[in-house]
Amino acid sequence: MASQTLIPARHGIATHLKAGQTIKIINTHGTQVVDTFAFTLSPTNLTLIDTQLSMQHTRASLNKIIPQVGDGVYNNKREKLLTVMEDTSGGIHDTMIAACDQQRYEELGGGSEHRNCADNLVEGLVAIGITPPQFTPSPFNLFMNIPVHEDRTTISFEPPVSTKGSSISLKAEVDLVVAFSACPQDILKINCQNPTDAHFEIY
Repeated sequence: MASQTLIPARHGIATHLKAGQTIKIINTHGTQVVDTFAFTLSPTNLTLIDTQLSMQHTRASLNKIIPQVGDGVYNNKREKLLTVMEDTSGGIHDTMIAACDQQRYEELGGGSEHRNCADNLVEGLVAIGITPPQFTPSPFNLFMNIPVHEDRTTISFEPPVSTKGSSISLKAEVDLVVAFSACPQDILKINCQNPTDAHFEIY
């Protein structure tokens, strides 16, 4: 059995993932959104990012707003980086919403010192010696529930449908760095206003 690695509540972590490996992201308490980023590295400098996981390219490639089991997720060169292998969480994730950042919490009244996913991405990458991107990519927001309403124009931020211990497994198609943020959002309902730890395991 693969050992589990902690994604601490409100913080970020990153890890290397080899082609052919699968990473299982576990919603340990059932209510935590995990912002997920993936990058390929420069072949001539393994501290520098070459490409990044791209939600806009993924949506266009799939003609879907939520990848499902068997679907790939793609980078900004339209190359498949990961494939969804298994999903026990109810299959509701988000590809539309930007990572929360300092300005988002100022907008919501949470103050400029509130922890955020944009800074958590930097935290995770720097810890393993990777130079962060100049701009924060839009993440694959695992377990995040952002329904599109019947008017086809409005959305809302809702609690996850995932349950305790549910998970999604992603297989690396190429060598990658994957970064996670256990989203610190405690103002809107997306984490049931109570950010918690999550975990991952690699096999």
